[in-house]
Amino acid sequence: MDVFGAIADPIRRELLLRLADGPARVVDLAAEHAVSRPAISKHLRVLSEAGLVRGTDEGRERRYALDPAPLAEVRELLGALTARRAPVSAANLDALGTEVRRAARDRRRGTSASGTTANAKEQSA
Repeated sequence: MDVFGAIADPIRRELLLRLADGPARVVDLAAEHAVSRPAISKHLRVLSEAGLVRGTDEGRERRYALDPAPLAEVRELLGALTARRAPVSAANLDALGTEVRRAARDRRRGTSASGTTANAKEQSA
């Protein structure tokens, strides 16, 4: 199973979010969800096959921990998708607002962008 298929299920995403807080036993993970313990084990097996979690045996119990390394593929895709359209920063919006106000003020005063008035242009012509 690839990473994208593994994170497609909402329960598996919830498990990953929980494991981001630290390792947990299967029984604890099952107690946090409205599905059976065997169902949680199946979800953990899918996540394990995708390399997103690793299980370790501690006595009779198995603990699972998040392994975020395979998420690099997801980060790369999201980065490529968001890089295609650069967001407009607040500073750019502020600068645009300033230019719009300046242009409106200049229009009201009859001043061109070079600072000369329309009447002065007509008189020099």
